[in-house]
Amino acid sequence: MDALNLTNQFLIAMPGLADPNFQKTVTFVCAHSDEGAMGIIINRLSDIALGEVLAQMDLVPADPKLREMPVFHGGPVHRERGFIIYRPLGQWDSTIQVSEHCGVATSRDILEAMCRGSGPVSALVALGYAGWGAGQLEREMAQNAWLSGPVDERILFDTPPEQRWGSAAALLGVEIGHLSSQAGHG
Repeated sequence: MDALNLTNQFLIAMPGLADPNFQKTVTFVCAHSDEGAMGIIINRLSDIALGEVLAQMDLVPADPKLREMPVFHGGPVHRERGFIIYRPLGQWDSTIQVSEHCGVATSRDILEAMCRGSGPVSALVALGYAGWGAGQLEREMAQNAWLSGPVDERILFDTPPEQRWGSAAALLGVEIGHLSSQAGHG
């Protein structure tokens, strides 16, 4: 049997997932192997805008609207580190290619390009990420902590953050708000 690989999938927190870091979240899985998994939460806004991050890096955007772009809480690991989920793929210094259309960059050059107006067409900026050790995500999946499903880039880039949890579940035909937070054992 092939090993479970959730790269380029959404992890949708089940209503019973009590961990406050992940309650009602959608996580974009950027990498998953037998060594562990890494993802970025795409529906939890931070209280800072991209302008604050750019100012700390001495970057000035040509388009003032870029300053207002929200920054997401990407997860509880390395909360000071920035991640940019973007499309289409480009030639940035430090990138993980997640799919044929989408990547994750951690390098300054993508932010510089965004400030010049020559960055990717779509981008989501997050601080921090979610990480799982070897076998940990598989155990959590077996415990029904998560639903997994295909990534829809419209949810990733176009759907309002507060609608992403329900929208990602709806891709699977699930009305997440109607699921009980109690595990059923019958």
